[in-house]
Amino acid sequence: MSNLSADAVDGRRRGEAAALAPDPAWEAALAERTIEGQLWRSEGARIRCVACGHRCLLADGRRGVCKVRFNRGGRLQVPFGYVAALQCDPVEKKPFYHFLPGAKALTFGMLGCDFHCAYCQNWQISQAVRDPSARAPLRPVTPGQLVEAARRAGARLVVSSYNEPLITAEWAAAVFLEARQAGLACAFVSNGNATPEAVSFLQPRLDACKIDLKGFDSQRYRSLGGTLENVLESIRMVHRAGIWLEVVTLVVPGFNDDPAELRGMARFLAGVSRDIPWHLTAFHPDYRLTDTPRTAPAALERAVRLGVEEGLRFVYAGNAPGRVGDCEATRCPDCGGTVISRRGFTVLANRLDSAGRCPDCARVIPGVWAPKGVTA
Repeated sequence: MSNLSADAVDGRRRGEAAALAPDPAWEAALAERTIEGQLWRSEGARIRCVACGHRCLLADGRRGVCKVRFNRGGRLQVPFGYVAALQCDPVEKKPFYHFLPGAKALTFGMLGCDFHCAYCQNWQISQAVRDPSARAPLRPVTPGQLVEAARRAGARLVVSSYNEPLITAEWAAAVFLEARQAGLACAFVSNGNATPEAVSFLQPRLDACKIDLKGFDSQRYRSLGGTLENVLESIRMVHRAGIWLEVVTLVVPGFNDDPAELRGMARFLAGVSRDIPWHLTAFHPDYRLTDTPRTAPAALERAVRLGVEEGLRFVYAGNAPGRVGDCEATRCPDCGGTVISRRGFTVLANRLDSAGRCPDCARVIPGVWAPKGVTA
């Protein structure tokens, strides 16, 4: 049973309230790296930001929950023209298992988040505008320079990640526009606190999206700064939009690892589509949740079995390479043959053709297996 309550997680955060005070000098520096945004509208004397599910209503000079979008003279200013993190690594690390397997992904991130998860694995970036102990150097850059870096690295896609990309959607859109023109695919790694306006804005520019489903308990979701129903609706919206979707749950012992809760998540996803890949990944102690044990590989394997029992066709265990049996492999739902073998972020063998057909029974495995325009 889950025993790490929402109050416990939120209490640890409140206990560090002094460390979470905004840094005016830091905020001023960030304010210089902004442009006028697109995801907002006027409402009387204030403006409404519609980039994320908080839908902040902002008077002049006020910042949103994310701390990086703000009202300046009746216009919404949003982050633009820098990265705080930049790395090229396998697409499996995002994780995407059914999207261009084995491809390199140039991944970029800015600062800030609209959540405040006590166990954030990227807290130095996501919480940098709240927590003075979290700082990442800013690197001014243009979309064209990022695309050129991707091409030099041999990447086949660019990914907005590390912080919450919804709150920096305009920057991602500018990068994606140039990336598409260069023949690169574009992807998001998000907490899923989206809006219909944001999904509509991103749809023409986005090929794939990974959404975190952090649990299935409304109270615990609120302790992280979000709303469960909003994330569930975002999963539905992204799937309806035709953007390739994969879902990840970081399995945190005592917080979201109750079998009933895991079954609830799996049942919901199967109700959207049985073909949504669900990644169950291992937690390691980090940020303000350092006294919770790592997720045992056996617990991940049990969670994978629950997902399969609830009807999902593709359920994976992650962050425990080589220690979760065959739970890293993709198997054909019809004949049961292994079509992609993995260990961690490495593809050991890929037996699918560019159309995703199983070589043993010709069943098409859902996913994006080749760049656009490539056929078998």
